[in-house]
Amino acid sequence: MKKNKSSISKARSYTEIGEFWDKHDLSDYWGKTRKVKFDVVLEPEATYYPVQKDLAEEIKSVARKQGVTFDTLVNRWLGQKLQETRRRTGGPSTKSP
Repeated sequence: MKKNKSSISKARSYTEIGEFWDKHDLSDYWGKTRKVKFDVVLEPEATYYPVQKDLAEEIKSVARKQGVTFDTLVNRWLGQKLQETRRRTGGPSTKSP
């Protein structure tokens, strides 16, 4: 952690910063704040796989009929298929999406 990351809490780690703000209210320290600009980089929580165009169109059609999004339907189907495979092969049991 760089020096002066948390001048209000005087913390020396991110854990200490969290603990400080769990017990304090920013409104009590508003006068000690200043405007800053920063970028936030979020890593995607999805993995994308190529799907043949004609197959994708069929999946979209089924999804529309079921009133769900394309990705919801694909995830549901994949989860079901994995459960079936685990039952047949005796593989480890995990939650499906």
